[in-house]
Amino acid sequence: MKKQAGAKKADLTELSRVRDRVTFLYLEHAKLNRQDSAIVVVDDRGTVFVPAAIISVLLLGPGVDVTHRAMELIGDAGMSVVWVGERGVRQYAHGRALNHATNLLVNQARLVSNQRTRLAIARQMYQMRFPNDDVSALSMQELRGKEGARVRRVYREQSVKTGVPWTRREYDPDDFTAGTPINQALTAAHSALYGLSYSVIVALGASPGLGFVHTGHDLSFVYDFADLYKAEVTIPIAFAVTAEYTPGDDIGRMTRLAVRDAFVDGKLMIRMVADLRRLLSTKEDDDLEADIVNLWDDKMGLQKMGVSYREFKSGDRK
Repeated sequence: MKKQAGAKKADLTELSRVRDRVTFLYLEHAKLNRQDSAIVVVDDRGTVFVPAAIISVLLLGPGVDVTHRAMELIGDAGMSVVWVGERGVRQYAHGRALNHATNLLVNQARLVSNQRTRLAIARQMYQMRFPNDDVSALSMQELRGKEGARVRRVYREQSVKTGVPWTRREYDPDDFTAGTPINQALTAAHSALYGLSYSVIVALGASPGLGFVHTGHDLSFVYDFADLYKAEVTIPIAFAVTAEYTPGDDIGRMTRLAVRDAFVDGKLMIRMVADLRRLLSTKEDDDLEADIVNLWDDKMGLQKMGVSYREFKSGDRK
């Protein structure tokens, strides 16, 4: 396996806590690159190495050029990036969801926090995978068993269809090339699907971490959501690519290109948006881009923001 250049991705335990980090660093008229675990900042005064893990927010002012490798490190280190005007007086862009409303997030939190509604959504997700079966009375254990049998059947069917030998799913997350060609193709295909799922989830303002089937991980809902499409999209593609593979080919790249084309040709993102909104009980005509902020009241419901409210005393009439 080709040795990865630079420092390895830091574990969460190796990163500084947010409360222990420098709050922000402002840069302008500079070039940003990466060397090992440091952001390399170059301007007309010289070069500075900034440890990525000690900064909370990086403010990028006018005249900043940043490389892909630098952004990779910034993301791995949990550093936020904000593009701002000169001296940080205006904010132009940051890693914010396309959706400015929180209706999906609120619904998701409500649904996942109640055992009855969480089970209902989990069953609904399994029902989407078994449209011809009634799963409304099945327990989570029964649903997992049914899904496991279904995936094994899909693997066998694709093996027979393409002529690609199949034994079992196995892979080393630290060594992509250690797996068989079909397992490498499956890993590459699923990774692309996870990326698309994440993009849809965060773009609509939902949480990638509040899963209904998977739990305990910051990508739990991404795994939930991606599982809806594996048997139909990524598994068949992985077997088809492997059937055309010859030793020496870059099977990871071949698979990613095939998956990319399938995502576009099959209009998968459009379907994902509709599926996500249906799962989280949001009407199709909701204005997901409404830039409205209200105040919450425990008795009076939502109240307008930007109003100067007078002091309320217990003897006042409601």
